[in-house]
Amino acid sequence: MDDVVIVGAGPVGLMLAGELALAGVRPLVLDKRPEPSELPRANGVIGQAVDLLEQRGLLKGARRPPRFPFGPVPLPLARLDVPLRTVVIQQPRLERLLAGRAAELGAEIRRGREVRSLTQDEQGVTLHVAGERPVRAGFAVGCDGGRSLVREQAGIGFPGTTDDEVLRLGHFRGRPKLGGLARGWNEFPGGRVLLTSLRPGVHIVAVREKGGPGEKGGAVTVGDLRAALRRVTGRDLPLGEPIWLTATVAQARLAERYRAGRVFLAGDAAHLFPAGGSALNVGLVDAAELAARLAAHLAGASARVLDAYEAERRPQAERTLAHTRAQRALERLSGEEGAALRDLLGEVFAHPGPARHLAALLHGSTGPYTPPDAPARRRRRWPALRASRA
Repeated sequence: MDDVVIVGAGPVGLMLAGELALAGVRPLVLDKRPEPSELPRANGVIGQAVDLLEQRGLLKGARRPPRFPFGPVPLPLARLDVPLRTVVIQQPRLERLLAGRAAELGAEIRRGREVRSLTQDEQGVTLHVAGERPVRAGFAVGCDGGRSLVREQAGIGFPGTTDDEVLRLGHFRGRPKLGGLARGWNEFPGGRVLLTSLRPGVHIVAVREKGGPGEKGGAVTVGDLRAALRRVTGRDLPLGEPIWLTATVAQARLAERYRAGRVFLAGDAAHLFPAGGSALNVGLVDAAELAARLAAHLAGASARVLDAYEAERRPQAERTLAHTRAQRALERLSGEEGAALRDLLGEVFAHPGPARHLAALLHGSTGPYTPPDAPARRRRRWPALRASRA
C-alpha cells in the first residue's frame, strides 16, 4: 500500500510528490493524460512560490519588477522595499523541472491512468482506475483541477460564481502588427482586447467579451479568435502563426473543506480565482504545507497536524479570492466611471503604504513580511523535510 496517492500531475501534484519523497514518504502520482501537457497555461510564478522554489534549488533568476499589475492598475514597485518577486517560466518547463525532481527523489508517476471513483475507510483510501486493479493508499490528494473528481467523490462542495464573459486567447509566432491598438488592454464598447508579449518572437492576443447562453471555455480556433476580434473592434488584426489557443470563463470558487477523512485537496481542486497570476502560486504553497503535515503524521505526529493544513491554507485562499475579485471588478468597469476609478487608484497606489500592502497581498504574505535577504533567524523558511521518517 502506498503512503499517499496524488491524482493529477500538474505543477501542484508534482510539487507535492517531490516534497513527500524528500521526506521519505512513498508517493504515487496518477494522471489521466498519456503525456505531459505542452500548453503554456501559466507563464511564471510570483511571491511565496518564488521563495519556495528558490529554497528548493529549482529556480533562478528571480527579479523584483519595476511595475506589476493589480488588475488593470499598475503597482509602481521600483523604488519600494517590497516582497514581490517574479520568475518568468512557462508551465511545461516548470512541470518538467518538478517531475524530474520528484522522480529523482523516488516518487512514482503513472500517466494514462484515469481515476473513476474512490472510497475510503478507517485504514485508507481505495482508488478505482480505468482498466486496472484498484490502488490502495493511506491518503489521497486531489490535485486534479477545478472539475476535480476527487473533490466530487469526497463529497466536498465547491460554491462560488462563474463569470458571464469569455476570454479567448492565443499565442502566436512573429512580430505583432498592432493595427492601431496599444500594447496592453484596449477597451471597446463590446469588450476588451489584449496585446502583449512575454518572450521574443511570440506575442499574445486575447479578446474578452460577453458570452452567449451556456458558453464555456475550452477549445478555440484561429477563426473563432478572428471573429471575436471583429465583433469587439470592428476590424481584422494580423495574428501570425498560432502556437496555442484557448477559451476560458473565469470562476471564483472555494472548497467548503480541504479535507474529508483521508482525502485532501490542493491547488485548483480547492480554489479557483477570477484574476490571473494567483492560482499556481497559491497551489504550490498548498503542496509544500500539505507535504510537511502528511510527512509529520506518517512519521508519528498526531492527526491534529493534518487538521492544521486547512487552518493554515484556507484563510490564504479566502484572502486571495477577495483581492482577485477586486481585480476582476476593476477590469470589468467600463466607460468614464471605470476610467476615473482606475486613474484615482493609480494615484493612490503610487504612495508607498498602499503599494507595499498590495504587494504583500500578491506575494501571499499573511503577516509582517521579512524579505529574502533578511537574516535567517527572521526569515520565513519552508520545512526542510529531510528524511523525517524512521
